Amino acid sequence: MTIVGVQSQAAAPSIGVVDEDFGLIITLITPSTIVIMQEWLKISLLLCTFGFLKEIRPSEPFIVNYLEGPWRNFTITEITQEAFPIGTYSYLAQLAVIFLVTDLLRYKPIIIVNGIAGIIVWSMLTWTTTLTGLKVLELFYGTYCAAEVAYYSYIYAKVDREHYQKVTSHTRAAIYSGRFLAASLAQLLVHFEAMDYRQLNYLSLAGQISATIWALFLPSVKTSMYFHRRSPITLAASEPPSSSAVGVDGSHSGFNGQPLSVDPWQSSNGSSIENGTANHQAVIKDDRSIDEDVDSSEGGHQQRNRCEQLRGAFVLLWSHFRTSFTNRSVLQWSIWYALAMAGYIQITAYVQALWQSIDVTQPAIWNGAVEAALTLLGAIVSLLAGYLHSGFLKPRTSLMALALLSLAAGGAMLLATKTTDLIVSYVAYLVFGVLYAFAITVVSAEIAKNIADDCFGLVFGFNTLVALSIQTLLTVSVTDAEGWFALDVFGQFTVFSYYFVAIAIVYTTFLLLEVISSVVRRYKT
Repeated sequence: MTIVGVQSQAAAPSIGVVDEDFGLIITLITPSTIVIMQEWLKISLLLCTFGFLKEIRPSEPFIVNYLEGPWRNFTITEITQEAFPIGTYSYLAQLAVIFLVTDLLRYKPIIIVNGIAGIIVWSMLTWTTTLTGLKVLELFYGTYCAAEVAYYSYIYAKVDREHYQKVTSHTRAAIYSGRFLAASLAQLLVHFEAMDYRQLNYLSLAGQISATIWALFLPSVKTSMYFHRRSPITLAASEPPSSSAVGVDGSHSGFNGQPLSVDPWQSSNGSSIENGTANHQAVIKDDRSIDEDVDSSEGGHQQRNRCEQLRGAFVLLWSHFRTSFTNRSVLQWSIWYALAMAGYIQITAYVQALWQSIDVTQPAIWNGAVEAALTLLGAIVSLLAGYLHSGFLKPRTSLMALALLSLAAGGAMLLATKTTDLIVSYVAYLVFGVLYAFAITVVSAEIAKNIADDCFGLVFGFNTLVALSIQTLLTVSVTDAEGWFALDVFGQFTVFSYYFVAIAIVYTTFLLLEVISSVVRRYKT
């Protein structure tokens, strides 16, 4: 490989890196592009470092063992039916508010709040000893989970659209790397008796402190999607959406709780996306006039114009929502996204209690190894799902695939619940997690293919809100000690397993309706 000098059209010296085997210029570097590359890469690196540090929580795979152990002596019932449900309720109550506040405050403050909440959670987890303290901790854990939305949305406000796909892969890789390292480290430390379950909390706390300090040095954001818009607004509704936001997979790893190539937009209900584009453009004109009013306002008019700006933000928000969810494809995939995410979060939040109940005499506990394996396998199958040819996902095929994947996931969890062998339960849980990781990646890509880039945060955020609402319903009905049924751990997981079977039945019904509709249309023609 050699380096040669190249003269650009502007007579500025450039450097080409030439591969002698292929005779191709691999990279063309000019002084101006060096600055641009360094800026977006620097921002991506800064944010990814925060994400990596935040995921260093080696105590999580063994949190139930810690709470039930001699350090706290809580019972499984107290942990799963009295304390953990509070975290679910807190998460749901705060998510919608934090989603809007994140945009209003322009991301960075909420990222810092995310880190501070983590410090509070793991400090209380380490030093509080009462059940009341654990319940208060869960309130802050809800804040910790809800504020995570700022991590995923910050980067899109700081880099140009052309870098979205790359920075998305960076942020997801940082999360996966942190989780894998934390789980692997936890398993090694516990297996070789270098640390006990309580001491792992010190490492988790150190990770949260480091992440919070790092967040202080993140560059501030000047603009946001709705409340601090660029003037004039430019909405990419006429361009094919990239895969930038597909990494929002909804996987949530906690003691209480992926880049794809997509084709230009297609509407499965026969109506073109251009209809939605017209709606967006109408709102854009209104918002542009609002922004011009703000720019030309004086003294007494500033407050009125500020109110108009806020009104314009909510008008644009509603336009994005309406245009996205009136697309039948988006609605079809979003229903599965919300239903499956709700079940997945519920299962991952309580699976340690299931394992603890299966065999309390197990000499070796492999929770950390299982979580590390699931993180690695999830990353691999997510990448594989990204190469799934979009032509394969015809309406009938996609409905059938979702039904079969849901049925298989439910069957895997039913096996994990009914077995008396802890290793079998581990393996069945891994199968469930891999199936979910594959399906949620494909579903996210299909949603992203049918919405505008500017709608990613809203659509996936709303789907997550619906998922948390469904999870809350599951918690109230089968988990909470004050709920409707208050089932034991095995009863809960039996319900969770059949929940995925029910999703399969729903999408089988959708498939039958699609077939009937097709036959009727063919008969009429």
